Amino acid sequence: MKESNTVEVIIIGGGYAGLSASYYLRQNGISHTILERGQVGQSWVSQRWDSFRLNTASKLNTLPGFDCGENEKNAFCSAQSLVSSMQDFVKMHELPIRQNVMVTRVEKDPQNNSFVVTALENGTICTFHCKQVIIASGSQSQKKVPSLAAGIETGIRQLHSSEYRSAAALPEGGVLVVGSGQSGCQICEDLISAGRKVYLSTSKVPRCPRHYRGRDIMDWLILSGFFETRADELPDHAMRNLRTPLLKGTDGGRASLSLQALARKGVQLFGRMHNVSENAVTFSDDVQTNLIFGDEFSERVKGMIDAFIQDNDIHAPDAAPDVDDEPVKSEGISKHETWVDLKANQISSIIWATGFTSDFSYLKIPVLDINGVPIHQDGVSAVEGVYFLGLHWQRSRKSDILFGLKDDALFITDKINGQLKKQARANS
Repeated sequence: MKESNTVEVIIIGGGYAGLSASYYLRQNGISHTILERGQVGQSWVSQRWDSFRLNTASKLNTLPGFDCGENEKNAFCSAQSLVSSMQDFVKMHELPIRQNVMVTRVEKDPQNNSFVVTALENGTICTFHCKQVIIASGSQSQKKVPSLAAGIETGIRQLHSSEYRSAAALPEGGVLVVGSGQSGCQICEDLISAGRKVYLSTSKVPRCPRHYRGRDIMDWLILSGFFETRADELPDHAMRNLRTPLLKGTDGGRASLSLQALARKGVQLFGRMHNVSENAVTFSDDVQTNLIFGDEFSERVKGMIDAFIQDNDIHAPDAAPDVDDEPVKSEGISKHETWVDLKANQISSIIWATGFTSDFSYLKIPVLDINGVPIHQDGVSAVEGVYFLGLHWQRSRKSDILFGLKDDALFITDKINGQLKKQARANS
């Protein structure tokens, strides 16, 4: 067993959130260590397809104290480029990260009011002791595939969206993509551009135009305060479950992403997957509902921006025509099939773009509810010294995107710094 390590703070997870927290802790001279289960940015490379591009411009994806430069600020970078910037950030600020360290247990040491973190480092058990812990392992660490997958005939290649790399890596034939969120829709575009026949099982997913009234939609959403909305300010609590609106950056951030745009390119749309039986897959009859949901969300966002422009007397051009953002008229929606025969349609692959779930089972302290979900207020748990980063709606809507992670990290590290100063005063 390796010698124990003692620091003030342990950060579990070396992604954007963990690196941001480390930067701020280092600024305040607080001793700490980052424990990363793989390499810096590994998930960005290992879980992204070859043509992947971020759907937000580089100016919104910078780590704290880092400027991407004038020439790159409006670029939509690849996963590898993003990882390179993360690795450069670690070297530039000499952040204390230990890679290939899998945390297996976090528990309270009642004798000295501290925490013991047990981990496997390159196969060797090691322990760390600290006064405070930041859980920055994220809420999307485990692939989620529905149980229906077990009913698919064995001859069909099945993979999660995080395992997809390119159309060329799949068997010849058609592809069924299950899930119409960011990954599902972008993978559909990649497949259709490679000449594959693509079938998409859809659900209710919000979307926005890529550009509106002379600006990238993200610029308007940030300027108008859309991302500053807190969960308790939502008119309906169920809105917390909405995914991030569909956007893409594969074309340099020029075009909108929508279900109707995919349909025009040849993607056959189905409703939510309902059941499977060897070669037969059935779907709910809700394609029109899902299309309308996306259209209505886009219209609300544009209406909000129009009101913001008017209220603040901002000069902005009229909206340019955008065929991919035009609402689908009911008479323009043909009847969609509610089942497909995989064999008859020569569908050889199914991609489960069904997202991820979290796994905080290594936390042996009372900071989770009965479903394993963190109990917290703005990332601060009820157990003194335990904090979270990278959670869905942690403090506001922007907590879900790279743009918001460093603000949450600053908030948490300020809490830690304040707690340390309070303890120092009490001991003086």
